[in-house]
Amino acid sequence: MAQTLEGRKVAILAADGVERVELEEPRGALLGAGADTELLSLHGGDIQARQMDLDAAGTFSVDKLVSDASVDDYDALLMPGGTMNPDQLRTSADAVAFVKAFAEADKPMATICHGPWTMAEADVLRGRRITSYPSIRTDLRNAGADVVDEEVVVDGKLISSRSPADLPAFCATVVDRFAL
Repeated sequence: MAQTLEGRKVAILAADGVERVELEEPRGALLGAGADTELLSLHGGDIQARQMDLDAAGTFSVDKLVSDASVDDYDALLMPGGTMNPDQLRTSADAVAFVKAFAEADKPMATICHGPWTMAEADVLRGRRITSYPSIRTDLRNAGADVVDEEVVVDGKLISSRSPADLPAFCATVVDRFAL
């Protein structure tokens, strides 16, 4: 039976350099399941998307600044990757505080590729089982995570995947777990 996310609001936290497909496909799956999504970022207007980190891939309109967002307004959090996106987010006190507050509220969070970098900065990975893009696994281990190489990892309310190749399984798991 298909999961429904009717009445659920999902925050998507992203900045310039977000990997387009890692925002677009999960957001489409969430919308298709009936969720409302809101794109949060560090600045207003549009954020620049990338394809394979190298090529410009259009823009996404920002709905709200993360500095103006409250965890209480959302049921779940999605953090796409790309190298530049989370590298910017993890240097933003507002973004790091938002992620930390989300973890402390014990709400569902999903991340893919380099997305967990912001979670490492928020110090919310200690003792958690997670996967990511191979190049940041040492950073995640140093942040106290149990890092594995699997398509999708679910640790309580934390969902993670490695790369765009995992998007079909990631999207299905995100919809399923965000519906709980």
